[in-house]
Amino acid sequence: MSTIPNFFRLTVLVLSIFFCALTTGCASITSGKHQPVSVNAVCDGETVVEASCTLMNDKGSWYVKTPGSVMIQKAFGDLAIDCKKGDSVASTKFQSKSNTGVWGNILAGGVIGYAVDAGSGAGFDYPSTMTVTMNPPCSGKDTKISAQASEK
Repeated sequence: MSTIPNFFRLTVLVLSIFFCALTTGCASITSGKHQPVSVNAVCDGETVVEASCTLMNDKGSWYVKTPGSVMIQKAFGDLAIDCKKGDSVASTKFQSKSNTGVWGNILAGGVIGYAVDAGSGAGFDYPSTMTVTMNPPCSGKDTKISAQASEK
C-alpha cells in the first residue's frame, strides 16, 4: 500500500480543522449567527393583534408586536417567548435544532468546529414561524375576524 493516500487524507483533515478554527466555525460562514423569526399570537383559535412579546435566549432579548417579525441571534439553548395583551398572557419555549452547517463542521472540523458553532449559535436554528397560545380572557383578538363573526 502507498502512504500517499493516507498522507493526503491526513493533510486534508488537518487543513480543514485549521480553516474551520480560523473562520470561527463553518456554520458561521454558511448560515450566520442571526435568524429572522415571525411571531403570531392566538387565543381561542383567533388571531391576537398587537400583543407585546419578549423573546429571550442566552444571546439576548428582542421585542415584537404580533403578528410580527424580528431578527434574533441564534443560540444552542431554547428561545423563551412571553407575550401579554390586557389580561391575556402566554409563556412558551421553542427548541433550537442543529442545522446542516453544524454537521458539515463536525466532519471537517471535529469537536473544535462543533464547539465554536455551538458557542456562537450559528449551527442551530429555531422554527421560522412561532405561534404563541394566549390564555383567556382573550382581549385584543383580530377585530376583522370578530366583526365578521358578529355580522352573521
